[in-house]
Amino acid sequence: MTVIEAKVHRSSARNARLAFILTAVIVGLLSAVVAASYMHPILALFVGALIGAPTGGLAWVLVRIWPVLRLLWWWTPEIGIITLLGAGWVQLADHTSTPVTLAVVALVVGVPAALPVTRRAVVAWTWCFVVRHRLRVCFAQFIIANQSGSLPLILWARPTPVGERVWVYLRPGLSMADLEGRLDRIAVACHAATALVERASDGNSAYLRFDIKRREVLTATVGSPLVDVITPDTPTADRPTPVIPTALDLPDVDAPVITLPVQGKPAAKKPASTANGTKPAASSSAPEDDVSDWI
Repeated sequence: MTVIEAKVHRSSARNARLAFILTAVIVGLLSAVVAASYMHPILALFVGALIGAPTGGLAWVLVRIWPVLRLLWWWTPEIGIITLLGAGWVQLADHTSTPVTLAVVALVVGVPAALPVTRRAVVAWTWCFVVRHRLRVCFAQFIIANQSGSLPLILWARPTPVGERVWVYLRPGLSMADLEGRLDRIAVACHAATALVERASDGNSAYLRFDIKRREVLTATVGSPLVDVITPDTPTADRPTPVIPTALDLPDVDAPVITLPVQGKPAAKKPASTANGTKPAASSSAPEDDVSDWI
């Protein structure tokens, strides 16, 4: 079984070499510059090399083992639980007899399994661990989009009333739009009904939140506190059938009567008079209008 892919191995080796060179050169030069103020410049170069080389080696180790550290991060809850159970078993076996050890184990395992509340909590948190690994499988199989083959960082998961909620930090090469077209395949891989994804931060588009839904809580029967208040012996009264209006029944509204003022005839224009007060005589020599000029 391939734990770390070959592409990831090659990418981490290349990044480790670059990290060693850059860290050794930068730290060595800075150390030499600082040491040159206290000693000869040649001796300062040797001091810088002695400080830069180990620092670059430390950077090389961190970058080289980063895929392993990320794998350990994915399995941290399981490793922690197994370690605690193993340490508890060893302590019980060293300080008590075998029957007492078996009785304690039966209580630790049987009581949570018998109580519905603890049983549901254990099952919900178990699904959270399972979903984290199923999302990792999804990223490794059909979602990974960068050339180095590095997977997104799956941070944590917690149970919700409908399933699980998982926080993921994307690496360069992926976006939320790449995931929205594969939600149906993610739901299948997580053994769920549906899957949703949305941004978990307004200022960082790489920080996403997955909601894995396994059940629909809106269809459950919800109890009402009025059940204990109402007694079944309370007589019921027949209510009259309400009258449903079929048309608008508005009272008549008297429209105001608007009376317009009567306009009088315009006063006849008095003919102009001459200077001596007599009316001007009509000139008989005025040429008559020719009708043909208006046609």
